[in-house]
Amino acid sequence: LPIQLVLAQRLSINIGFLFSHNNTYVGYENAAGAALIAMDRIRDEQLLPNVDINFVIDFDECTETWASGLGVEMITKYNVAAIIGPTCNLPSISLGAISNFYRVPYFPWGLATSRALEDVYRFWNVIILNPGSYALGVALHEAMNHFGWRDFAFVYSTVGDGGKCAAVKEDVEVGWLPPIRSWTLSQIWPLQKAISDFNDDVQMSFIFEFPEYAISHAETVRLLSKLKSRARIFALCLSDQHGMKRDFVLSLIDAGMMNDEYVYFFVDPRTRGFVSQKDGVLTDVWIDQFGTNDGRDEEAKEGFQRMFIISDLIPDGENYTEFKKNVTRRIADPPFNCTTECADPIFKIPAVYAGQLHDSLYLYALALNRTLAKSPEQYRDGKTIMLNSAGTFNGWSGQVRINTNGTRAPTFYLSSLDRNGERSTIGSISVDGSTAVFTASYRSEADIWWNRAGNARPRDVPVCGFEGDNCPLTWDQQYLGIVLGACGVVILMGAFLTAIAVFFYISKQREYERAGKLWEIPSLSLIKAKSKAGIESMRSIHSGPSTTSTKTTINSKKDSLRFGFFVNNREIVVAAKYSSRVALLEENRAEMRMLRLIEHDNLNRFIGLSTDGAQMMSIWKYCSRGSLQDVIKQGKISLDAFFIYSILRDIINGINYIHHSPLICHGNLSSECCLVDERWVVKISYYGLHWIRCHEKRRKKDLLWTAPEHLRNEDIFGSKEGDIYSFAIVASEVIGKTSPWDLENRKERPEEIIYMLKKGGDASMRPILTLGENMDINPAMLHLIRDCWNENPQDRPNSDSIKSLLRSMHSGRSDNLMDHVFNMMENYASSLEEEVEARTRELVEEKKKSDILLNRMLPRQVADKLKLGQSVEPESFDSVTIFFSDVVKFTNLAAKCTPLQVVNLLNDLYSTFDGIIDEHDAYKVETIGDGYLCVSGLPHRNGNEHVKEICAMSLAFMACVKHFKIPHLPREQINLRIGINTGPCVAGVVGQTMPRYCLFGDTVNTASRMESNGKPGHIHLSAEACQLLNRVFPSFRTEPRGEVIIKGKGVMETHWLLGNDAYTDFGRPEKSPPTLRDDSPLYRQYQREATMEQE
Repeated sequence: LPIQLVLAQRLSINIGFLFSHNNTYVGYENAAGAALIAMDRIRDEQLLPNVDINFVIDFDECTETWASGLGVEMITKYNVAAIIGPTCNLPSISLGAISNFYRVPYFPWGLATSRALEDVYRFWNVIILNPGSYALGVALHEAMNHFGWRDFAFVYSTVGDGGKCAAVKEDVEVGWLPPIRSWTLSQIWPLQKAISDFNDDVQMSFIFEFPEYAISHAETVRLLSKLKSRARIFALCLSDQHGMKRDFVLSLIDAGMMNDEYVYFFVDPRTRGFVSQKDGVLTDVWIDQFGTNDGRDEEAKEGFQRMFIISDLIPDGENYTEFKKNVTRRIADPPFNCTTECADPIFKIPAVYAGQLHDSLYLYALALNRTLAKSPEQYRDGKTIMLNSAGTFNGWSGQVRINTNGTRAPTFYLSSLDRNGERSTIGSISVDGSTAVFTASYRSEADIWWNRAGNARPRDVPVCGFEGDNCPLTWDQQYLGIVLGACGVVILMGAFLTAIAVFFYISKQREYERAGKLWEIPSLSLIKAKSKAGIESMRSIHSGPSTTSTKTTINSKKDSLRFGFFVNNREIVVAAKYSSRVALLEENRAEMRMLRLIEHDNLNRFIGLSTDGAQMMSIWKYCSRGSLQDVIKQGKISLDAFFIYSILRDIINGINYIHHSPLICHGNLSSECCLVDERWVVKISYYGLHWIRCHEKRRKKDLLWTAPEHLRNEDIFGSKEGDIYSFAIVASEVIGKTSPWDLENRKERPEEIIYMLKKGGDASMRPILTLGENMDINPAMLHLIRDCWNENPQDRPNSDSIKSLLRSMHSGRSDNLMDHVFNMMENYASSLEEEVEARTRELVEEKKKSDILLNRMLPRQVADKLKLGQSVEPESFDSVTIFFSDVVKFTNLAAKCTPLQVVNLLNDLYSTFDGIIDEHDAYKVETIGDGYLCVSGLPHRNGNEHVKEICAMSLAFMACVKHFKIPHLPREQINLRIGINTGPCVAGVVGQTMPRYCLFGDTVNTASRMESNGKPGHIHLSAEACQLLNRVFPSFRTEPRGEVIIKGKGVMETHWLLGNDAYTDFGRPEKSPPTLRDDSPLYRQYQREATMEQE
């Protein structure tokens, strides 16, 4: 606001509060009342006489996402001038960044102890009252210095502490030592001694974390026993919950570590000290509260008398006791108004950090007071508020000293238990940054060590070391072993080096032999899949996700004379079968090893050779989409220009690799050898193994890809030029999307084509290059294919030239085929999605109409069950209120009207009644003529609300008919007779054709008798309904009618319902009078009356 406005008018500001539920440290139920105590103090001290403070309250539940979202909402929607909370580390850090952006002052409290919040360059608008865990580490360091200890260990557990000990451990590591490692479970090894940041010789030997899962008492004792050889002074951080501290102390006793040599410090930024809480009751920490009945309470007490606590928890006093009572009492006051939920016994004890909430709000008032005095235009600026918060005051969390950077200089207290088991303060430690001052409270140090031998302070390192093996030694003990050991080491070293050399030689030989046998595939390891599910699960392990429906599953593949499909080592493989069995020579084995090592993106992986089965088989990796010939034949994918380029590029890349490898050439290239994997990458298969293929008989169809010069010479080994010719034939298949040589549309048979190829000549036969529909192929690619099948092998380009030419044809564009496939799929999916959305919208609209109609006929709960196909069983209700009404002298009125006028009269009247029912928790069962039946309390149970809802609805009915006019009988007045009864009832759906939701029971009959024995213009109540109404809702006025003889019931005492003091005649609160919708029956009735009066 401008300066003039701030000074001239009263200021109203909003303050945002973020709480979490059910937390004994900072819970809303037992902490929020402290804010009202702070407001009382602000008013008493006249800090902000011209400022009105409003609370904006929400709950982040210590969740980072909720804290961030609610913080932005408070700032942007509610225009808060400051935010107090959250109370946990991660949410506080996130909201700190957001409040920085909006320049809003921010006060985290409670469990938010992370050192990150103290970074003034990162959070310049944050005012911190929490004594952080880094300051706790400084206090621990000062305590160690005070007692002259230089070596200690840190033991902690993150179980059940909400991140408390993890933050302590992190800040101790950051502020105490250079980066060190933490060891868990059996990894308890001492760390290298490091120089601390405090320039003295106090050092942390190691950090040990207890496991984050439940372990037995014996296992805990075993782990603790390992610590004996590491330290004697221990800093501990454990949760106050679940009796963890008591169990830990008993484990120390059983491990023999609770004697005069050991000292333990509980370093805890938020603890209740030597008491624990369960179900709202505070108990001494050594008392068993969890039913173990181990009878060791006294033993645990003696253990705790040897423990010390360093915490920010100040001792209780009379004033503080009164403050705690007020915290739990004030939660019931506005604006919190927490009565029922907060009355639970577990919230009788105030939150540990309720005092910090009080001090945060009071500190903000102090800072705002100074800001309005110095620079009122800056009263919403976070940095200005932070600077004006510096100072000192006495709060309920102790003396609060705020530095100019918005951080608190805390005071910690070192305490222990005295001989009587009462908490005794040994001293206080005032911390300011990385410095601290210890102020002793004891008269003599012997008072501290009263339960130790000689009242002497323990040593941090025993005289003979942690394991008793460091006592002073004689010369012989110290040096004789070294001399003898040196001699032994020389001898052992020689033997060791010799053993290593022998070991490596043998290992190398075995590795060579093993690598030489990797290609040998036993036939027993080749398993035929027995079920489709099993095969597909095996394939899915190695194949990855499917992208289109053209993927060929292994189940769709059947074994043939040439190929079989197996599972080997949980991997699907293809076996090429051979009719002849060939003896393997050493050069053949060498080729197997070489094939096994080939790895290329466009070559299918050779797995090995199976020679011990019924047939010799070469084993290859399975490609899920089958061969390129299969893909073309199925025709389920659109082979556009980019697809063709990608396929040909993959094939020539594979050929180029073969041509530059020891294989020299493929020799049998065809579209059947080009396999397609799940990523649409083409991989050339069935290369090498010429020494096996030379014994196999070739089919005529297989020769359609063979170069003419090899056909003439019957050469089965092939050449590089022959591979280029085969590549051209495959390319013609891809471009034309046809079979090889388009045999289906040619008159020549394969034998005739082979004969013409052998004959050769200047106009030798070649496939016809026909482009598919909508194909935009670069003409240069067609010329390249014709060059590749040139009759003269020497005129054909080599694989390197073809790679370069293909790359030049596609320069400047993406080479990723999967991206192209996904784009095609997305375009199709988009059009399909639009159509589905349109159909879905139509379906939803029709469903809404049917649901509205069904819900008008039956209760919503019953209708929902019927829609799900469930049977609706009759249901018994313990207490409901039933309503019957009847139009008085309806027969006389009907005699004065035509049938159509009677129908219109009842429609207008009941439509008006239906509108009233919609405003109450009641269900209209049925109307029979001029009779009207309603019920509340079923099928939706509403406690005792049903009697209030029916009575309020009845009063509204009576008020409505006073103004209801009959258009064709303006002088006649509608009058009602209403009966109400409360009691048990059974309800259910009756019939399948035009089903009805009906009520059964004596309660229904009695309600009907109340109506028939009532008087016009009166609401007749049974005794049961009246008793429940007067007991639960005393605002309703009733009047005894006396005893009445009821047919079938005898003499009954009944009552009249007169009205409701809390409502007007229309049954609504006076502050919100009823309004009529333009389409309501009552509104139309008033319109007709107005028109008649004008006429």
